[in-house]
Amino acid sequence: MTSPLRPLILAVVGVGVVSLGGLTWLSRDLFGTPGNAGGRASLLELLEEVRQPPQAPADELPPPPAALPPPHAAWKAPLGDDCRADPVLATRLSARAERLRYDTRRLRIDPSNYGERFRRDAFGRPVDPTPQVVVLHETVYGIDSAVNTFMTPHPRDEDQVSYHTLIGLDGQVVEALDPSKRAFGSGNSAFDGRWVVTNPEVGGSINNFALHLSLETPIDGEDDAPAHSGYTSAQYDAMAIVLARWMRRYGIPAGHITTHRHVDLGGERMDPRSFDWAELEVRLAALGVLC
Repeated sequence: MTSPLRPLILAVVGVGVVSLGGLTWLSRDLFGTPGNAGGRASLLELLEEVRQPPQAPADELPPPPAALPPPHAAWKAPLGDDCRADPVLATRLSARAERLRYDTRRLRIDPSNYGERFRRDAFGRPVDPTPQVVVLHETVYGIDSAVNTFMTPHPRDEDQVSYHTLIGLDGQVVEALDPSKRAFGSGNSAFDGRWVVTNPEVGGSINNFALHLSLETPIDGEDDAPAHSGYTSAQYDAMAIVLARWMRRYGIPAGHITTHRHVDLGGERMDPRSFDWAELEVRLAALGVLC
């Protein structure tokens, strides 16, 4: 005879089995199983993801401290919006510009003295390698000395140097390096709070987005004196023509024409000494690039 307690006992056992299965499922989903079969994340893992703050895309993260240049004085652009074009000067410069198409001397300097423009910095962040600033320099010694330096191999980083263009006292234009390449014109440097760090151990530089133009120094300036007799009219003519071409080609504003003295973070540079900004301004105005 069937015991009247049997149905009750069976019901209790059934509930226990279901409960045990539920606990097994809950344990598996809370803590996971070996290998996490099926690749399904555990409940605790999902909860951990919910508790973590969302991560911003890499390009939106603030730059690391090492990527920021030190405080540096803002550049006060000496060139104004001058629209007064001297017609006689404009005609002379136009004729000179036409001759420079054939008179420019082009070099093939040693590869150790220049590099390619970087598209990412040392931290993997994208950077714009387009020329955006022009740095003016002087050679200190004769133009031939500078050319010989650029043509000589320099395996040590501290000896490597180059400019894109040199301008002799007689107005001769020497293109030492194509503007698409990165010249080693400024070492540790910044312009208006900007530089590019390509080696975190040596700081940053503006070379990646700069063009460098150097004027041959007059003989009385072949020293470390704070001034000399200045540059020739032929040099200012040729310089204005080269700068006007770069400004039009790359959209560089007049306010981004600066000096080695200003961008140098070590405070050791003085060049170009005895530079006359008014002489440059009147020529750029005649070439129509200041307004």
